[in-house]
Amino acid sequence: MVRLGFIIALLAALGIALSGFAGYQSYNQELTVDRIALSRAIDVHASLVQERMSERELLARVASGLFRSPSKMTANMLEPLRTSIYAFKTDFVLASWIARVQPDELDAARAVITGGGYANSQIRNPDNTPRDVSKLTNAIDVLLDVEPRTPETMSFPGRSYDQHGVLGPVLKRAMVEGKPIASDPTQLRTSGTIGIVLAAPVQQASNGTVGFVTFSYEIVPLMLANDDLSLFTVVVKDPRDADSELVATDQGSATVRKLTPGATAPVTRTVNFGAHDWALGYYAKMDSEQRAQRLGIFVALAGLAITTIICGLFGYVAYNNIRLQGEIDMRIGFERRLTAVIDELNHRVKNILAVIQSIVTRTLRHGADVDVGRELLIGRIHAMSNVVSLLSESQWQGVPLKGLFEPRAIPHTERISLNGPDIIVSARAAQSLSLLFFELASHSDEGLSLVGKHPNIVAQWDIQGEGANAVFHFKWEEFNTSEKTRKADSDFGVVLLDRVAPEALGGTAKRYFSEVSYVYELTAPMDTVVDLTERNRTDRLLVPVRKSRI
Repeated sequence: MVRLGFIIALLAALGIALSGFAGYQSYNQELTVDRIALSRAIDVHASLVQERMSERELLARVASGLFRSPSKMTANMLEPLRTSIYAFKTDFVLASWIARVQPDELDAARAVITGGGYANSQIRNPDNTPRDVSKLTNAIDVLLDVEPRTPETMSFPGRSYDQHGVLGPVLKRAMVEGKPIASDPTQLRTSGTIGIVLAAPVQQASNGTVGFVTFSYEIVPLMLANDDLSLFTVVVKDPRDADSELVATDQGSATVRKLTPGATAPVTRTVNFGAHDWALGYYAKMDSEQRAQRLGIFVALAGLAITTIICGLFGYVAYNNIRLQGEIDMRIGFERRLTAVIDELNHRVKNILAVIQSIVTRTLRHGADVDVGRELLIGRIHAMSNVVSLLSESQWQGVPLKGLFEPRAIPHTERISLNGPDIIVSARAAQSLSLLFFELASHSDEGLSLVGKHPNIVAQWDIQGEGANAVFHFKWEEFNTSEKTRKADSDFGVVLLDRVAPEALGGTAKRYFSEVSYVYELTAPMDTVVDLTERNRTDRLLVPVRKSRI
């Protein structure tokens, strides 16, 4: 009993130590995970903001580039742009055409305003007061057209903005630098909310800068839009005041907030818009330190409770140790086999995930057509899913080669003629061959077939040689097509056909056009196609665990 009491006391001390260590580790891990999650979420939000800004800056560049008229004095200058600017589906508040009008062009500018359907053609100051233009010697920037046309915006044409406190410097800088320039945050006239004006210069080779296309955006959807369930709130550092920041209100507008001295500084990210660097600040919604402390305390208390239970039951466990020895032996054997099965499953799942990752990366590469890429991606994943289903049905002991040609796995099966012996290919070979057959079939009808006929496809294979020297030979031949009519294989298809599939099977491949068909041939050793080592390993894992005798 003394010895048992000593063991129980030792277990209690060890349990207390482990509980404290587990609580401390949980605290550190939770704090680290929260910070990593917050950092990743911030990076994602900043990248989305930058993407939105890049789209809007691209819209400004496209809009300025679409001006090909020889004269800036044309009524409804934005008319050719309306379809283009709305096609981008950006949430601009106001788009406008501001022309650089020379003193001798003022009458023409008034005529343009009148011709555009605007009631007041008088040249006015930004505050809508009349402007004395009789003594002008330099060009001025006059608003000639707006989009959308509302009762409020219809009164804007005729105003000159070269003397405007915010837009004047922006237009001047855009003219000098020849690229879109964004203004500081300002009150938008059409909505009264805080926003940004992006001005893109329109330049002609003979006349230089002839005007500007401007787009006004509210700052909330542009920079501060955020999910209510996110881990942070977003602010924008006010470039006009280092001690202020712009925040979104519950009503969806923006307001200026003064920084509190000594307050926790936010995590910052920098985005670029209109040749300006904008500092985004991110404040965490919850205190990660307190949350991690609570979790650490909970884990430590749980550990202490478990330690108490273990120490109380230790005597009972020791008393029944002999009786349970047989069950323990069986469990040990089962766990060993389970570990082996899990390792084997992990190996196979990693292979499948690696293949799927490669498929997704190469199919949805940058610049690819999204609709075409989506269809190819779905088809390739269906091909992989079909292989996994067949392997599951056979307990991963191989797949009949003809089973890889099922309609649910590859398209155009009704035009494919199969000719070859019934062989069972290994799991690894089945994955490579399934993708290979899908890639060939999915491209078989994409080109312009000869004399309007669909390609007739013959897929045949045979085994040459015997024993260790046996070689698997596969041939795919598409008739009624030629190099001129058949669409070229995709980048992913070329890599799969020429390198990935042959290397996975340890063989070689070639593709070419004959006089009447397109041909793809694959040659590989039968040892890699069948892979008896893999099948034997699977057989051993399927052997049931027998209960040991005491």
